[in-house]
Amino acid sequence: MTATGTTTFEVPGLSAPVEILIDRWGVPHLYADSRADLFLAQGFNAARDRLFQIDLWRRRGLGLLAEVLGPDYAEHDRAARLFLYRGDMAAEWESYGPDTERTTTAFVHGINAFVALCRAQREHLPPEFRLLDYEPAYWQPADVARIRSHGLHYNLHDEVERALTVRDFGPEVEELRKVREPAHALRVPEGLDLSVLPDDVLRVYRMATTPPWAPKNKRQGIDGSNNWVLAPSRTATGRPLLANDPHRAVTLPALRYLAHLSAPGLDVIGAGEPALPGVSIGHNGRLAFGLTIFPIDQEDLYVYRTDPTDPKRYAYGAGWEAMTKVTETIPVRGGEPVTTDLWFTRHGPVIDERPDRAAAFAVRAAWLEPGMAPYLGSMDYMGATGPDAFVAAMERWGAPGENQVYAAPDGTTGWRPAGRVPVRRGWDGTLPVPGDGRYEWDGHHPVGSLPSVRDPEDGWFATANQLNLPADYPHAERTVTYDWYASHRHERLAEVLAARSDWTVADCVALQNDYVSLPARRIQPLLTGLTSDDPHVAEGLKLLRDWDAALDADSAAAALFEIWYRRHLRPELLRKALARLLPEDRVAAALARILPAEDATADARVDLSLLLDPGDRLGPDPDAVIRTTVLTTLGRAMTEAGRLLGPDSGTWRWGTLHRAHLHHPLAELLGEQAADWTSVGPAPRGGSGETVSATSYGPGFRQTGGASFRLVVDVGAWDESLVMSTPGQSGDPTGPHYRDLFDEWAADGSFPLLYSRERVEEHTTGRIRLVPGA
Repeated sequence: MTATGTTTFEVPGLSAPVEILIDRWGVPHLYADSRADLFLAQGFNAARDRLFQIDLWRRRGLGLLAEVLGPDYAEHDRAARLFLYRGDMAAEWESYGPDTERTTTAFVHGINAFVALCRAQREHLPPEFRLLDYEPAYWQPADVARIRSHGLHYNLHDEVERALTVRDFGPEVEELRKVREPAHALRVPEGLDLSVLPDDVLRVYRMATTPPWAPKNKRQGIDGSNNWVLAPSRTATGRPLLANDPHRAVTLPALRYLAHLSAPGLDVIGAGEPALPGVSIGHNGRLAFGLTIFPIDQEDLYVYRTDPTDPKRYAYGAGWEAMTKVTETIPVRGGEPVTTDLWFTRHGPVIDERPDRAAAFAVRAAWLEPGMAPYLGSMDYMGATGPDAFVAAMERWGAPGENQVYAAPDGTTGWRPAGRVPVRRGWDGTLPVPGDGRYEWDGHHPVGSLPSVRDPEDGWFATANQLNLPADYPHAERTVTYDWYASHRHERLAEVLAARSDWTVADCVALQNDYVSLPARRIQPLLTGLTSDDPHVAEGLKLLRDWDAALDADSAAAALFEIWYRRHLRPELLRKALARLLPEDRVAAALARILPAEDATADARVDLSLLLDPGDRLGPDPDAVIRTTVLTTLGRAMTEAGRLLGPDSGTWRWGTLHRAHLHHPLAELLGEQAADWTSVGPAPRGGSGETVSATSYGPGFRQTGGASFRLVVDVGAWDESLVMSTPGQSGDPTGPHYRDLFDEWAADGSFPLLYSRERVEEHTTGRIRLVPGA
């Protein structure tokens, strides 16, 4: 440090100095004289704060984990290599905005400059590299675009789980597993033999798209998000507001990284993923923008009949077609390199082969096409000068499918869903299909064929991954998906947003942290009039009846409800419904198949349907079945709550069970030497997967997903915007910004997202100067 408190680095490739001001919350504000220098500096700074995280991201994506972590990771490396982009890089770069290749190249040069610094001056090396005894790698610009496995992808899991359920238990049982919207009859594609599907057909796909250190049974692609825009007529200031709280895994370090990038012609601030250039959620002083998942079905499983005499050939059209082989060598630390053959059909990577059944299976994924690197398309819109330019950029957006919302200082607000929607003529993508040529994609629907909204009549528009296409949308002709998320978060947003016309930034932050459970509120009327001679059950009935349905961390009723609903009521309801469809000895296996993953963004649609509109699914007297089920399961839940929280219900707290406790992905490998910094927390949390503040959790109640990042933009008064990201901006456990935001995040707080140079200077606590170097 110099006497002025400025740290200076020489950075090869810069044409002029770049200034980085670090504010008190760890947000870097980068000021450069050119875009080339700006993005080179962004790469250098991202590596300065998150080098181990982005190095691990690159290694996982390219299939290079075994090179540094040993032979246990070689199988994961092979899976990752199957799902790399392998097309023409010229076509790839041309698919994005005109400067994306140049910008990405500068960004990567910045990363490499910091890698070189760490190799030369090891005091800058993050501790993980020292403890694991390897050095960070140098990057190629193509790495950023070729890696595709970090995105959120749809709907391969759903179509395979659907197929396996239909195969084993029939379509009526599938109706109890997951709701399809709009209502849509299942039709097994002609020529598809469900019996050849292996139970673990997605094993390789899961290895490719889920980090090997993720919690067991954690499904990729189950997280959601909220966003909304409010017109001037709905706000206290007469300025638009934009709010966004994407829900992903809660990680250490944080998934996203906040940055302010300023150079002539660009002045953008917000968050992106640290391994990517640019910003995907934020504002540029002329437009605010935010995204949530719009779950386009961009995947299909193809099932092939293979040649019994040559299993590397598959039936296609009137003859046989040969698979394509790519041979690669996976370096392995502490062992011999592994040479492996990767096989591909005309549709995509082969993920399973069963020669004994003359069958093979491959994945077709839109996200393996040119221009589909997740979130890289944000480079094309983050500098949009206004709504029209932003909407035009959505024509080139590829993956993931997103609900993009935007707001401008002139009062314009809008919604534009974007992403490539495959054209499937005569079939719908809900189940796997034969790979013999009868079920091909016929290009993509134009982005303009999706509906959009400009200046909504009600003065607000919100998305929460729910079915938000208009009632007259032609689903059969232009299928987006039938696997939408439950609408409970959106219904709660609509209820609250429509009730007021004096919204402020702070009000929007409070709504992002709303814990009211609509499923709980809809279940409560079933308790009216119920009585029990068991004082334990009577106590539970009173506790839930007198409750406001808010899953607050300090609520006793919230603790009881979550234990009861998730662990007792839901499984018992499904068990009773299954007993009407299957022999007794098949019910347990069917229940295990259809119970939703506990750490999913929860979906109460089937449960509420059975409770509120059972029809004949629970027998000729469903009201009696429901009454009995409620009382019986509530008694069991009271017993479990007593065991978990103590005998006195007056001391129960939902946050005692439901806690955020963040763990470094390689904590086990780093060992006891790093034990004091490889976890952050625990802290009590409210909510669940069904609340606006989505805090999904697994079997041990620990929060696994949710809004680790939240943003509310005061459009036009940019310095009044508020943001939060946990646990901190930095991945350096020795630095001040590694975990400094965790407590405030856990308490549902926020901090200012400063934009003007004057306000940034007022809160600057660190200065970095990057100067041209040899």
